[in-house]
Amino acid sequence: MFNFNKKSSVDKIASSFKIVGMHCVSCAMNIDGALEDLEGVSTAKTNYAKAETVVEYDEKITNEAEIIKTISEIGYTVQ
Repeated sequence: MFNFNKKSSVDKIASSFKIVGMHCVSCAMNIDGALEDLEGVSTAKTNYAKAETVVEYDEKITNEAEIIKTISEIGYTVQ
């Protein structure tokens, strides 16, 4: 499901998620917007061509389960 999970500055983690259900670049932008609205997420970069998103977040505020839930709530599936 996840390609990597590494510590960065302070308490931030960067995780990669494979996404199913994207049909265009606008889908990627929708995912980025939803994730960046999630408290604790500092960046979300979704690549439509690779069908993945990389999310940097503060593990004291949010977690992978919340990120997956957010992606699912807007109509995409995380593998």
